[in-house]
Amino acid sequence: MQARTLGRTGRDVSVVGLGTWQLGADWGDVTKEDAAAVLDAAVDEGVTFFDTADVYGDGRSEQIIGEYLRSRPELDVFVATKMGRRAEQDPVHFTMDNFRTWTDRSRGNLGVDTLDLVQLHCPPTAVFSDDRVFDDLDTLVDEKVMAAYGVSVETVDEALTAIARPNVASVQIILNAFRLKPLDEVLPAAREAGVGIIARVPLASGLLSGRYTEQTTFADDDHRTYNRSGEAFDVGETFSGVDFETGVRAAREFGGLVPDGVRPAEAAIAWILAQDGVTAAIPGARNVEQARGNAAAAAVVLPDGFDAGLHDVYDRLLRSSIHPRW
Repeated sequence: MQARTLGRTGRDVSVVGLGTWQLGADWGDVTKEDAAAVLDAAVDEGVTFFDTADVYGDGRSEQIIGEYLRSRPELDVFVATKMGRRAEQDPVHFTMDNFRTWTDRSRGNLGVDTLDLVQLHCPPTAVFSDDRVFDDLDTLVDEKVMAAYGVSVETVDEALTAIARPNVASVQIILNAFRLKPLDEVLPAAREAGVGIIARVPLASGLLSGRYTEQTTFADDDHRTYNRSGEAFDVGETFSGVDFETGVRAAREFGGLVPDGVRPAEAAIAWILAQDGVTAAIPGARNVEQARGNAAAAAVVLPDGFDAGLHDVYDRLLRSSIHPRW
């Protein structure tokens, strides 16, 4: 497992992290025992980076991570959380009082005095241009409520606005074989500014694992059922905004590019890690096998021509169907 410096945090993290949305909710039920087994499997494979949020399971994900790390004091794991989704998505709610309330709750859930990294959780676009918001975040760093802050974004323009902020340590953005737009401007800007890039939804909500067919269904409490048209939150978070049936066809062609002995999910993550400017990818896992398979991607070397083949699949099957904002 390689490590890279996460932008302006100055901290090294494993190139494959663990996204823990699955351990909270919205992907069907995961027991505490299963969640602990996933965390064990990840750290045993060299993962030193967990990504969570205060709304994953209404804090359940943070609580599980906090309990786990207290039970494994020998571990040096960097934990990034998020805030901003506990209120109506209106810029007026992004205030110092709310920041203190939200971060105090996360510190309690995680059992720490200082949070490693707090990311604004895909806030309204206007927030990225509000100097007061970032002044307040600077104050919380000075007070050691958090060691650093970053942003999680939906669009390229939001990412570029955030990267221009002098104290934004990292940007989390959807980047995968079905979402290529960040390659053109976001990664070069982040490299130039020294901002870390965290690639989320690296498997397009599982599509790139190659395990789904057009007939696959998901549980009623899984966002891949109830958010396909953006009913609950930004549709880009579900299958990267790709129509499910189209995504299955594209994933089938993507699988045809994958060399023998490599799983499609491993190839998908390895391709992200090969992009200059990416710090880490944060695939989620609901079980031990998935956690181990995701971590194995760090050792995968893709063959010549893989990138060109991936772009060909994107251009033929996906480009025309993706909303311009993504």
